[in-house]
Amino acid sequence: MKRLAVFTYGVAVYAMFLGVFLYAVGFIGNFLVPRTLDSAPQVPLWQAFLVNVVLLGVFGLQHSVMARPAFKRWLTGWLSPAIERSTYVLFTNLALILMFWGWQPMGGMIWDVQDPAGRAVLYGLFAFGWVVVLVTTFLINHFDLFGLRQVWLYLLGRDYTPLRFVTPGPYRLVRHPLYVGWLFAFWATPTMTAAHLLFAFVTTVYILVAIQLEERDLLDSHPDYAAYRASVPMLLPRLRGKAMRREAANG
Repeated sequence: MKRLAVFTYGVAVYAMFLGVFLYAVGFIGNFLVPRTLDSAPQVPLWQAFLVNVVLLGVFGLQHSVMARPAFKRWLTGWLSPAIERSTYVLFTNLALILMFWGWQPMGGMIWDVQDPAGRAVLYGLFAFGWVVVLVTTFLINHFDLFGLRQVWLYLLGRDYTPLRFVTPGPYRLVRHPLYVGWLFAFWATPTMTAAHLLFAFVTTVYILVAIQLEERDLLDSHPDYAAYRASVPMLLPRLRGKAMRREAANG
């Protein structure tokens, strides 16, 4: 019964994540949800700014603190290791739901692209970002990332084995294609209000900080990561270097 309960918990958290993920697409893209980043303002600008900064801070702290090895060791001291990742995903879901619920639009148009071709290009880049996010999770094992592999192995009575360090597909071009996808999703929009700009700017700063924390942990847990970091750029591929290598191979 305990194994079944753990498995059910993991599946329920994952189903919750799917709903939150789809809602986030509409929330950031300004469609299909009651309130989006760029909705009409409802409170004074200063109040909206403070509320939004707090909401972004709550998410950033939760997402970073719970991902650190020291916190994981503390959590698994009283919680089954099989649901550690699912619990992380659960609290991430809750932090995002809090943001969706409490977010305050701010008005103040930064840009508003009306040209149909321009809007199509920006929405295409927005969609590209979400596709990159989703695809890269599967390249590095989507089900482990969101806790399903852990609870499935626990249900079968098997020991969990950490994933090997691999660099599939886009990971050979940049070290963090997942974050590249998020940046496209956050910045590629035909309508950029002050609230959207605040969201995109703060999350970009968070991504840059999170990369440093994540890479520090990766260096401790994967001996091969140092050489990988030295040879592969962080977010922007070395297109010029790739072209030079291709010319050298052809010449």
